Order: sequence, then structure tokens, then C-alpha cells
Amino acid sequence: MISYEELLNLYPRAYGGSNLPLPGKSVGKVRDGYPLPGGKRLIVTTDRLSAFDRILAKVPYKGQVLNQLSAWWFKQTEALIPNHLISVPDPNAALVADAKPLLVEVVVRGFISGVTTTALWYRYELGERQIYGYTFPEGLHKNQALPEPIITPTTKGMAGAHDERLTCAEVVSKGLLEASLWEQVQAAALAVFKRGQELALKAGLVLVDTKYEFGRTPDGRLLLIDEVHTPDSSRFWKADTYESRFATGQEPENFDKEFVRLAYAGQGYRGEGDIPSMPDSLWATASKRYITIYEMLTGKAFSPGIYPVEPRLLENLRKAKII
Repeated sequence: MISYEELLNLYPRAYGGSNLPLPGKSVGKVRDGYPLPGGKRLIVTTDRLSAFDRILAKVPYKGQVLNQLSAWWFKQTEALIPNHLISVPDPNAALVADAKPLLVEVVVRGFISGVTTTALWYRYELGERQIYGYTFPEGLHKNQALPEPIITPTTKGMAGAHDERLTCAEVVSKGLLEASLWEQVQAAALAVFKRGQELALKAGLVLVDTKYEFGRTPDGRLLLIDEVHTPDSSRFWKADTYESRFATGQEPENFDKEFVRLAYAGQGYRGEGDIPSMPDSLWATASKRYITIYEMLTGKAFSPGIYPVEPRLLENLRKAKII
């Protein structure tokens, strides 16, 4: 594995964004997109790290991990639901089928957990028992596994807008999706989550919750899109210590990007005001964690791509005849 010192030295060269000779570029929090002829799209995953709806930093190899890990998960779940991936022409890029995203993001939760105002445990601890359209029994404990995973959808916030929490019934009643399509989406999301939990557990991790995005092609096919079971879209705990820590009332050992949020929260920052400066060591540690998660889940050694990213990316896209 690449050393901590190498990651620390590479931090100033982390990949902040693409500037490809292609028209129609769109920029998201982490990904840059380019429409291509023939109903295709190029997605470039950068090293940008976001939390609290803000871009906080760049983390070496983060983009490569997200891109290649999502490609691996798409392969593991393609029998459950088709996805948009066509090929991976570069460690940081994916050629995908162009699909129009649905107006609903699908959050699947396997545990009653969390401290934010929208988290299940926060609402439960306040005394609520009807949460997101579900009835919860008395006597649950923080970080306890739910009898079955549940779906708590949100609207897809556009142009900087925040997501709006929904119940499953509201997805249809508010006209966001027709009932038959929403049933199909829910069934696919729960099947993919179950598969994710099974494979994560084999790797020594607990898949706690996640977010999925779905889209439809012009001919109406439903596809799983964006990313799947990455440290950005999902929360993971260490499996070997979960039971003992839960039994003694300790917080589980998180193994995703949550420690970055906690570091900022420790500085009193939760997304408002100026972003505080953090030491480079935080980002080297984050990089190492992303790489470790990739290796744990896939069972493959991480093969770091050449930096700087852009020249390598251009060369690979030319070889693939994408540009």
C-alpha cells in the first residue's frame, strides 16, 4: 500500500477538477460531467471532499477510489438492477449511459442511529414513534439494528437547494414518481442494500445506511446511477467491535468519512461561516482510509494512478476514442 508519507507529499497535487476539451461540462460536489454523442455521458470523479454541503478539501486518490469502487459494486449488483456503467477508461473516469435522474434520492437505513436533526435516533430520543411514515416500538437503543432495513426518501435538491425529507407515500402523493415506478425503485434499493450488507460483512464491515440514485433512459429503462456503497454515499462500522461496543453503550467504530465531519465539528464548524483550516495530516489520513476501504471491500490491492491526473486522463480518453 502507498505510504502515509507519500500521501502527505501528494496532498498539494490532489485532483481538484477537470478541464477537458468537451462541451457542456457540468460540475457537482465531487464529479464533473460531460454529455457525449449516442446517449452517453462521461463522468470524471475528482478528489474533492464535501461535507455539510460544502467542499472542504481535496484528498489524494479519493476520486479514483470512488470511481473504481462504484464500478466494482455495479458489477456485484447488476443482476439485481441494471446500471448506467459502460466502461472505465481511466481510474478517475466512467463512461455511462445518459439517464435522467429521478427526482427522488433513496436513503436506506439498517440501524436506528445518528445525531443530526433528521436522523432516526434523534427523532426517537425526542419521544417520536411515528418517524418518516414508520411506527417504531418502545425500548429501542441507539445504534441498534432495525428488524428490516427501511427507506426514507428525500427530494433531490437542485442548484444548491437542500433535500426535502419525504415519507414513501409522499413520493407518489406529491407526484414525484408514479406508483408502479416507485415500487420498482424501492424493491431494487432494498435488494442492493441487502447485497451490500452481505458483502460488507464478509469484508469485516457493517453497512449502516446509504443513499442511491436512479435514472431513466430515453426509452424508459430504470437504471442505478451515480455511485454505490462508497465512503461518500454510505456509513460503515467495523464489524468485529460492533457487538461489544453496542452492549456497553459505546459508539461503533466508524470507517467512512465520518471522522472528517467529527474533526470539523470539534472545531465548532457544521457548515456555517468560514471553513476552518485543517492540517494536511487529516487529508493524508482520509486518503489512507479511502484506500483501505476499497481494499477491504473488493479484496484487491489498490493500484494508484499516476499524478497529475489530467494529462493521464486525457491520454486515456484519447486511447478510448472518447475525445
